[in-house]
Amino acid sequence: MKNLLLPLFALLIILGVPAQSSAQESGEPLYTTEFGVQMYTFRNVLPEKGWAETLDIIADMGIKYLESGVPQGMDVEEFKKMLSERGLSVPSTGTGYQQLIDNPQGVADRAKALGAKYVMCAWINHEVGNFNFLNASEAVEVFNKAGKVLKENGLTFMYHTHGYELVPHKDGTLLDYILENTDPEYVSYQMDILWIHFGGGNPEHLLKKYGDRWVSLHLKDLRKGTLKDHTGLTDITNDVILGTGEINIPGVLKEANKLGIEYMFLEDESPNPLYQLPESIKYLKSLTY
Repeated sequence: MKNLLLPLFALLIILGVPAQSSAQESGEPLYTTEFGVQMYTFRNVLPEKGWAETLDIIADMGIKYLESGVPQGMDVEEFKKMLSERGLSVPSTGTGYQQLIDNPQGVADRAKALGAKYVMCAWINHEVGNFNFLNASEAVEVFNKAGKVLKENGLTFMYHTHGYELVPHKDGTLLDYILENTDPEYVSYQMDILWIHFGGGNPEHLLKKYGDRWVSLHLKDLRKGTLKDHTGLTDITNDVILGTGEINIPGVLKEANKLGIEYMFLEDESPNPLYQLPESIKYLKSLTY
């Protein structure tokens, strides 16, 4: 058997088939990128603690990246100074669907002023619970046009999946339709693994299927036994500590690592993010190959 393995290994090298890395069998960390967080996590913390104290809390957790916009009423340079003082940066920022339609150049200008590399949109205008082909086809047109403007400004546009796009369409879903009809040069994708799972999809399968169209993740977990649908909405108490819910987090991370995804933002929509978020970080640090 040993004599057979050596020629087989040599053949794999000749054919360009990668052998499994020994590091993936030796207890190396599964999560290797810097920690990031989507600022929606702190929507109920900010009114009480303010931005300065909240950013201190974030930095103390070991988080380096934020997905955020400029705080209302604050100058962009003032915000960037606050971030710099705490070793934080904003590689990704958000925008609304209507803003992409009305003024994509304005979206680009705000993102560049912030120093972001990515701009994500997390919702397509539609009647909740009734996402349809007309909504999807309009989104394809909006994303291609706005994505081109953002690309011309040195930015990458991402559509943040929300699960409602997974309604059946022909031999697949409307998410398949959107992915397959948007221009890869102008439109990339951010997978929210909770919402993909909630909508009936398999995050690992979709990462494999569409490969480098995915450039970012939202890491979240869904309470076991949660009823699922295509609304893209569920009770916030169903957002649980990573590793305690239904989603195969290690499997997702392995696929994301194969794709070289750098930005995986934690997002915790629960009522108690100051407890859950550190526990999720602890969990991610505990994972190994």
